[in-house]
Amino acid sequence: MNVIGWALAGVCGLAGLGVLAAVVSPRRARPGLVGAATAGVGVAGLLAGVAALRGLTFEARLPGLLPLAGVQIALDPLGGWFVAVTGGVIAVAALYGIGYAGCGHGPSGRGVQAALPVFAAVLLLVPAAASVSTFLVLWELMAATSLVLVLAEHRARPAVAEAGRWYAVLTHLGFVAILLGLVFYAAHAGGDGFADLRAAHLSPTLRGVVFVLVFVGFGSKAGLVPLHVWLPRAHAEAPSPTSAMLSAAMVNLGVYGVIRVGFDLLSGGARWWWLLVLAVGAVSALYGILQAAVATDLKRLLAYSTVENMGLVFLGLGAAGIFRAAGAATLAALAVAAALLHVLNHAGFKALLFTAAGSVLRATGSRDLDALGGLRSRMPFTTALFAVGALGASALPPGNGFVSEWLLLQSLVQALPAGGVVTAVAMPLAVAVVALTAGLAVATFVKALGVGFFARPRSDPAAAATESPPVMLAAMGVLGAACIGVALAPAALGPELSRAVGAAIHAPAAAMSGGVSLQLAGIASTMSPLLIALTLTVAVAATAVLVRLATARVSRRRAAALWDCGAGPPTARMQYTATAFAEPLQRVFDDVLAPQTDVDITPHAESAYVLTRVAYQTRVPDRVEHALYTPLLTAASRLGRLGPVLANGSVHRYLGYGFFGVTGLLLVLAVIR
Repeated sequence: MNVIGWALAGVCGLAGLGVLAAVVSPRRARPGLVGAATAGVGVAGLLAGVAALRGLTFEARLPGLLPLAGVQIALDPLGGWFVAVTGGVIAVAALYGIGYAGCGHGPSGRGVQAALPVFAAVLLLVPAAASVSTFLVLWELMAATSLVLVLAEHRARPAVAEAGRWYAVLTHLGFVAILLGLVFYAAHAGGDGFADLRAAHLSPTLRGVVFVLVFVGFGSKAGLVPLHVWLPRAHAEAPSPTSAMLSAAMVNLGVYGVIRVGFDLLSGGARWWWLLVLAVGAVSALYGILQAAVATDLKRLLAYSTVENMGLVFLGLGAAGIFRAAGAATLAALAVAAALLHVLNHAGFKALLFTAAGSVLRATGSRDLDALGGLRSRMPFTTALFAVGALGASALPPGNGFVSEWLLLQSLVQALPAGGVVTAVAMPLAVAVVALTAGLAVATFVKALGVGFFARPRSDPAAAATESPPVMLAAMGVLGAACIGVALAPAALGPELSRAVGAAIHAPAAAMSGGVSLQLAGIASTMSPLLIALTLTVAVAATAVLVRLATARVSRRRAAALWDCGAGPPTARMQYTATAFAEPLQRVFDDVLAPQTDVDITPHAESAYVLTRVAYQTRVPDRVEHALYTPLLTAASRLGRLGPVLANGSVHRYLGYGFFGVTGLLLVLAVIR
């Protein structure tokens, strides 16, 4: 057994120790012991992923672990990329969770604490599954343990229970779609091992059905529109360390599933598959960032940002599939590389942003940007680290998100010579989507950083906030350093990224290379993130020096009070709130967002012309949820009222149900065969 095998064994062993610590340790010591074991799980997973990316492979079969099929494990560079990213997120989030729990935040019950290391281990084992049965068991175990973690604080807030219900229903509907797709695939392949699936010869119709089913299932886990409605609820209401793992690690497995099945097992496929992926990704990116731009709940804003970034990843995968169907292998490899690199970058800055949001919640007890402000002076380290994450999420240089989005744009822009009407129409639209989402992301995070951190405090808790403990700051510092490192030297990941891309598309790939300058394979385009960062630093420093020299020439200075029109000194109520900052965007996209406003006027008891109170309330609901899911829930509620009619106790009626059910099942099986 090589390094990968020992590391995966360490993942399972440390997870078992974490469960044991959750069961037997006292309440006060429990979060620390479980957190340490979970961090060890993450480190072991990181080692396994890095070893796979360096060229090592590992295969194992445990026939007695699962009935009939057994367990098959294999880790290649593609799985290693996701295992490494997930392991890093888990290790840092668990370390952060130790400090978070030490401040009296987060649940400490035995059940929740026992679910944490199991969830971490399963996240790492899903990309290592090498058979349908192993994959499905691990996927369902991931869903069950993550649901326990989402519901951890359901006694404290009713919204948590509602989020858990949405998450449970949609994640299991997604599981049903994956189950049907992979079972149909395995049945026609004659075996459930991934090697059997690769060698199978399926009809084009069946291949299309399998891909659509798994795309729906994996898309629901990634939070693609319209299957995203669970994500803003669950990620916002879960404890902050859990939110970081959900948004920076778990959603990535939806990306992994589409790459593994669509590119690896099904070997590409028809062009219409990837047009569907590209279209859904583009809609998800635009809708997610629009909702984030108008959100005032900090964690909900970050959750919708996850929808946006997953949309960009799937946009890249859709473009790669279109390129591959057109025979443009170089562009396909470049687009897959952009998607995988954005998975890494998003994991870094989103974990950093969620942990910083958890620090704000710990210090103020609030996630409402309209009630925050003044945190720059009260929480300087958290503010600086949030700024690093916001820069990455805004896709501005020198943030780490800029590198992967630039790579994605390069693949889309270079697509025009590939030819074809579909490419000529779809790719410019995709470029426009990426550019528009980047601009809206800048506005979104300027709002979050400016209103939440740099403005004056608008509540007593914000004015009295204190900095986070050293353990939490250390965890956020590791994430910040990782974001900066990837932003300045992405070429260092070139060999590992190329191996992951090659494993995905079954072709040698050298996506990017270089030292100081980033060079793309097969494309005459280079870029140096380090030089861009140095140039920006020099420009800012030179501007500051020039301003200082210009003001130094003034021989006499006089201090004077700010002109206030007789209204007194400015107060926090005179500054922009998050709601006011987003109002222009809300007006521009009014038809898409469909905001709801309510004005409640209370007249004086003696005269209707004299007002005693005017209350104005505005909210931006999720329009997809309102238009799609509300009618479905209403119909389901009405259908539920038919239960007493259908199940009235009549034996004859029950026998009829059984007869028609068995007959229908036999007809379906006859059609399939």
